[in-house]
Amino acid sequence: MSGFEGLTAVVSGGASGIGAAAAAAFAERGANVAVLDLNPSPDHWSHTCDVADDHQVRQAVAAVAAHFGRIDVLVNNAGIGAVGSVEDNSDKQWFRVLDVNLLGMVRLARACLPHLRESEHAAIVNTSSIAASAGLVKRALYSASKGAVHSLTLAMAADHVAEGIRVNCVAPGTADTPWVARLLDQADDPAAERARLEARQPTGRLVTAEEVAAAIVYLADPANKAVTGTSLAVDGGMQGLRLVR
Repeated sequence: MSGFEGLTAVVSGGASGIGAAAAAAFAERGANVAVLDLNPSPDHWSHTCDVADDHQVRQAVAAVAAHFGRIDVLVNNAGIGAVGSVEDNSDKQWFRVLDVNLLGMVRLARACLPHLRESEHAAIVNTSSIAASAGLVKRALYSASKGAVHSLTLAMAADHVAEGIRVNCVAPGTADTPWVARLLDQADDPAAERARLEARQPTGRLVTAEEVAAAIVYLADPANKAVTGTSLAVDGGMQGLRLVR
């Protein structure tokens, strides 16, 4: 479990939720971890970064390279949510979510690629969602952004495979994260809403951040050099299982 010793992993949105779990998992396996987030990480070297601001992204990536001397893994995890049908979200909301969830990944990848090309173990892991491939009620904008992330992952994998840079994505089901907790808090009956979210996953529970982090680490692991252009579902069977009793 020490395949990342001496390597540097950059994790966007790494101060909480899935990002924080991924940062901890990389650190446990010997990686140098750089967290890029709006908020500082209490556990790892971090740099303030708004992925919607290209200047901040380039400054943050330059700071990582200057501090650690290399970048080997990029985890494109920063993102925001949205609730509603196509009638419910304004153009401003659409532009904002796509700017963060999709273009944020483009900006970070673009800034990190010159450094990744110098690594013998280069990998990019994008955080997509099961919403990219399963139609979910009241998630039109969010699903569209994550569907774009899935397609972007495949295109990037094709573009950079000859350079030795692997690109994959992880597709979590509903995960027990701060964003989901805030969503539940807004519900009329938080306990009933949580039960509903748990029931739509065949395992009957929410996915944990640590489970998603384990998948991210797998996709980035230098031992898995044949894995590229892959979307790995960590969804409790939500996408593929239909349980009929």
